[in-house]
Amino acid sequence: MPKSVRRDDLVAYLDRYLRVAEIPDSSPNGLQVQGAERVARLAFAVDVSVKTIRAAAKARANFLVVHHGLWWGRHEQIVGNMHARIAALFHNDMSLYAAHLPLDCHPAVGNNVELARLLSLRVAEPFGEYKGVMIGVVASSTPAIRLTTLIEKIERKLTTEVSLLGFGPATVKRIAIVSGSGASLVEAAARARCDTLLTGETSHAAYHAAEEAGINVIFAGHYASETVGLEALQRHLRKRFGLAAEFVSAPTGY
Repeated sequence: MPKSVRRDDLVAYLDRYLRVAEIPDSSPNGLQVQGAERVARLAFAVDVSVKTIRAAAKARANFLVVHHGLWWGRHEQIVGNMHARIAALFHNDMSLYAAHLPLDCHPAVGNNVELARLLSLRVAEPFGEYKGVMIGVVASSTPAIRLTTLIEKIERKLTTEVSLLGFGPATVKRIAIVSGSGASLVEAAARARCDTLLTGETSHAAYHAAEEAGINVIFAGHYASETVGLEALQRHLRKRFGLAAEFVSAPTGY
């Protein structure tokens, strides 16, 4: 008989492991939609959408973990796209679990520590305060690495195409990392004595801040920069519970 765990046990473990009650966020983290009582197969996706729910169901998963969940700090009517997503979850008796900032800042499987690990950088200190919680990291390269080499490594490891504001040095050593949308932290990165900021989503507003601060800003793509934590969490849960798991790839181009 295939291995399975109680849904509530899995949720309780995730809540503790990711410290969802301790991390302030604009998204309600944790179980957003309740599905089958027992979980036999997990799926992971950056975003919840009809597409990712259907792909998870095709993979025979009945518990979907996402970074970007259904709700973002406001009441929404269950109509249109929201109705379609929830209907697809109910139809497949599938639970939906969201982990936004708790996954970004996690010290073992977080997006930012994983980005540092993939790029062979050493995490030096926390970075990027949000409501009293540091969501990113400062990482260092020893010896210093050429900016072009770092970009090539990012593009290869994340299967992405980087955009660059190249106002810093050609050889870099101290890199602030905030996955997703972190362009507003250019000045904070400069104050932290970083020569480079690595984030996801591009930003017009970051141009002059980066130029005036004299640092590089690398945009690796919002989607691409936030796959790595989910993949690390997938590996962790597979080892912890022995469950089959699948990552659902649904890139947005952003």
